[in-house]
Amino acid sequence: MKGRPKKSHREKDLTSRYFAGRLDEDQVESQERFGDKSKHFQQRKTEKTALLRAAEELVTPDIDSLPIGDVLQVYSLFCEVEFEGKVLLCVVRRTLTKVASGFIVVGDRVRFREINTFDEQTRPEAVIEQILPRRTLLTRADSFKAIEAQPIVANADQMLIVAALAEPWPKWGLIDRMLVAAKGGGLTPVVFLNKADLADGKEGKKQIEFALAALEHYRSIGVTTLQTSVPKRKGLETLENLLRDKTTVLAGHSGVGKSSLLTAIQPSLDLRIGAISNYTGKGRHTTTTAKRYPLEKGGYVVDTPGVKLFVLWNVTRENLEEVFPDVAAGTAPQWRMESFQRILDSLPQ
Repeated sequence: MKGRPKKSHREKDLTSRYFAGRLDEDQVESQERFGDKSKHFQQRKTEKTALLRAAEELVTPDIDSLPIGDVLQVYSLFCEVEFEGKVLLCVVRRTLTKVASGFIVVGDRVRFREINTFDEQTRPEAVIEQILPRRTLLTRADSFKAIEAQPIVANADQMLIVAALAEPWPKWGLIDRMLVAAKGGGLTPVVFLNKADLADGKEGKKQIEFALAALEHYRSIGVTTLQTSVPKRKGLETLENLLRDKTTVLAGHSGVGKSSLLTAIQPSLDLRIGAISNYTGKGRHTTTTAKRYPLEKGGYVVDTPGVKLFVLWNVTRENLEEVFPDVAAGTAPQWRMESFQRILDSLPQ
């Protein structure tokens, strides 16, 4: 019987190449797309294993003495972590993923250990040794069955729910669901009605009347609301104050003007560019759709492009009325009653 084939010199050298910043994952990742039969597939699988083993085999120091950073974005093998104004490229210790509750997500606070190497963009590299307890958690539905919860953002303070008064018309049932998702995850919801300048004609006037009544009702149950218009600069100063020194998750379907709102208060922040630009370093393909951006006047915004359905975390049929106080009090208008019933019907028995 033949023994196992010896590892090639190239395989043995993978770890040193990674820590020297010479492992071109981008090139290999692009070749993997042709399927399992591709001659590059096994090579890619070997490199992934080597990198994870390298993180696992390094000696773990006293964890409590390690610095704490914030996760900015998560990639297939790596994540970006911010610490004292610098961004590090990190791998997660494999043994950590086995014991942690779910995978690492944007906004997680983590303890890490630098390994004194740098990637091709001169960013320091590190190993994540611990994920700290999450203060809040926002989840999305899985991409296929919309049943299982997939955490995407941790430790955010508030959710900015952006709807448009026109192009497209507001969907109040969707807004209500986002309100429940935010409260269930521990975030403070804020409802923004954008594009107020585009509503005109008879239909537009009806929409404005209904929207103003809806916003007034939200305020009566303690939800902060605001009307905004970028061309008229309406509400932008209030928006800027709401975002300052907080971590805010942006929510709302495409076309409602999230990018325009943020660009109006900080021209250097263009989410449309961030959404389509390619990552040129290791781990190019993202595993989540969230990314955290710093604000010049303090705070962060987390964009969640492509998230169509947020999971109602910690919400059950028994406690749903807690996030519908108007329903519980008997003061809810018809459209809120309909939202309540739809959400109630969607929750498991």
